Amino acid sequence: MRHQARTFSALPDAAAASSLLAEIATAPCPFAAVPADAPLALYGAGNLGRLARDFLIAVGHDVIMGIDRDARRLANEPGWAGVPLLSPAAVPSELKRGTRLAVSLVASPYVPVERSLEELGFADIVPFYDLAESFRHLHPLSNGWFAPPLTTEDQENAARVLAMWIDDVSRAHHLQFLAWRRLREEWTFLAAPLPEGERFFIPPVTAVLHGDEVLLDAGAHCGGVAETFMRQTGGSFRRIIAIEPDPANRERLTTRFTCDRRLTVYDCALAEGEGEALFHDGIGYASQLSATGRLWVKTCPLDALGLSPTFVKLHLEGAELAALKGARQTLLSHRPIIAATVYHNADGIWRTPLWLMETLPDYRFLFRAHSWCGTGAVVYAIPESRLV
Repeated sequence: MRHQARTFSALPDAAAASSLLAEIATAPCPFAAVPADAPLALYGAGNLGRLARDFLIAVGHDVIMGIDRDARRLANEPGWAGVPLLSPAAVPSELKRGTRLAVSLVASPYVPVERSLEELGFADIVPFYDLAESFRHLHPLSNGWFAPPLTTEDQENAARVLAMWIDDVSRAHHLQFLAWRRLREEWTFLAAPLPEGERFFIPPVTAVLHGDEVLLDAGAHCGGVAETFMRQTGGSFRRIIAIEPDPANRERLTTRFTCDRRLTVYDCALAEGEGEALFHDGIGYASQLSATGRLWVKTCPLDALGLSPTFVKLHLEGAELAALKGARQTLLSHRPIIAATVYHNADGIWRTPLWLMETLPDYRFLFRAHSWCGTGAVVYAIPESRLV
């Protein structure tokens, strides 16, 4: 079944956003999670393609091939041993008809890719994350969730959030996110392209950074955001506090920054309260608190750590709202910039942004989608005192 796309020439103000939200709220969605009941191939052999293959191997479903327009250059890249990596034109016709092709790209719009692959003869094309959604009982990767029809409460609160964004670009990106999650429709607002540059460091954030920042990097993975922060500040900052419960990620993180004494690493998982919880480790940047995990980790509210961050970045695979609730006093006392991902579960529809909006006075709030297929969505909260 083909996915549909809509293009809007104008940015939506609050009234237009509310009207478009009503279209999204209860319309039927013709798509669902995709089972692995056919031979599988992956289109896109870059970072997401390699993660997708690792994922499928982990859940017992390797691919019969990888497909990429730059297959010759990528053929020797790690992650593709044991399967052929072909250009689309080199795939035999019988495989194009008999293979389920999972598109592992989110850096460009999905619908044009789907259309181009159809023209080449591929008959069964799906977004990779929709395929991954069928394996949530085995693996916690949660980027392919479908939002059910919105209740009256959902629609009212989502409309409140849409009205409180500081700019129409935020409304456009929020609606784009909602349209994919609810309907699997790809909405494009021509006046609101995806941001260029680094996620978490959009111009309204970088414009107000100063030389004495304390970054709290929760979900630090291997230190990519910390490294970007160092570059954005020209190395002029006070401290980085990295929180990373995954042992393998944490080892790579500490090795990467061995020579910088301004980095402190915590091995707990941020949560609303103290305790212990199962953590699914060993899966790179998808590692997270999950019932599918086997590692018990300590959970801790940020308020219990006695820290004074000026910039809080949260990328916690769906645990962002719980972490924010456990950080309430820290946020109110120290009023940091906040950048929190909201695309791993339905909290991003309205619960996470509304909690921030109702909890933090004198802040400006922005929503930016940094990639396609409902992924890469980040809520930014910037204290007004930074803007004077």
